[in-house]
Parts: sequence; C-alpha cells; structure tokens
Amino acid sequence: MLDTHELGRRPGSMRRVDLTVPAPEDLGTDVIGVPTGADLELDLRLEAVMEGVLVSGTARARAVGECVRCLDEVVENVDVTVSELFVHPGRAAAAQEDGDDEEELPELDGDLVDVEPLVRDAVVTALPFKPLCRVDCPGLCSLCGARLADDPEHQHDTIDPRWAALGGLQSTLDEKRES
Repeated sequence: MLDTHELGRRPGSMRRVDLTVPAPEDLGTDVIGVPTGADLELDLRLEAVMEGVLVSGTARARAVGECVRCLDEVVENVDVTVSELFVHPGRAAAAQEDGDDEEELPELDGDLVDVEPLVRDAVVTALPFKPLCRVDCPGLCSLCGARLADDPEHQHDTIDPRWAALGGLQSTLDEKRES
C-alpha cells in the first residue's frame, strides 16, 4: 500500500517511490516464482491525474524454479514494467453510468494505492511458462532418469518390442543350423 495523500487531487503533481519490499506469497507459477519474503524492488512514479492516480514504473525480482527437462534449479532475473490508473472512489461508478464499457478500474482506498495486484500480474505473466536451465538442456533419460547432460553418450540397448519376436526366430534358426 502506497500513500498518495501528498499528491492531493492536483493533476500534474508527481512523486517517485523507490523501495524494496518482501515478495508476497505465491508470486509465480508451479514451476517458477519469486520466493516468499525475497527482495522485490519497486521503482514507481505516482502521478495525480483528473481521474485518480497513475502508477507506473518497474518491478525487479529474482525468480527461482526448476528446469522442466532436467529438474535442476533455474534462477531468472525478472524486470517488468508496470502501469495502472487507480481512480478516485466514485469515479469508476460514474464512468460506468456514462456508458463506458471499459474494464473496471481499481479504486483508491482513501489516499492509499494497493500495488500488489498490479505487480503480481506483471511479474507472473513475465515468468517463463517452461523454464529451462539452458536452451539446449537434454533433460533426463526416459528409461532410467539419468541426467543426459552429465553423460552425453548415455544409451540403453533396447529392442523395439515389435521386432522382439523376430529376434526369437533368429535364435531358433541359428540353433537349427548348428545342429
């Protein structure tokens, strides 16, 4: 929550806010996210406009997760741009009565602005959907689970089950020839 009291309702007034806050819970997805309590750096600009307060700037954090191929730890630096208009109480209702079909704008809570939903939306959508430890990660062996990056020559001598019956016929033919 940021206090906008000193901006007043004078359009054109502006205030910069640079702060580091602990990251909220569940800031991410199942495979990658910003750990709860980790540093979340906010560099924001609060500007008074006719309708309310325009909040814009950047949010930076370090996301930690696991590679979707090999399950190793992945660390991603997240640097996102945020921008949202918070309207004065009652302005959103007036805009809807005037026939504005735009999505509902968040309202100021008195002189306070809750930037958590704004930051959450920007950070979560900027995270990779399928995080990788490196672009060419070979992953894990599908048969034994060995890390293929550790042993590039890793392989198993397996016979396609569709050809296994022919292998049995071959051994029978070899036995008949020997006798």
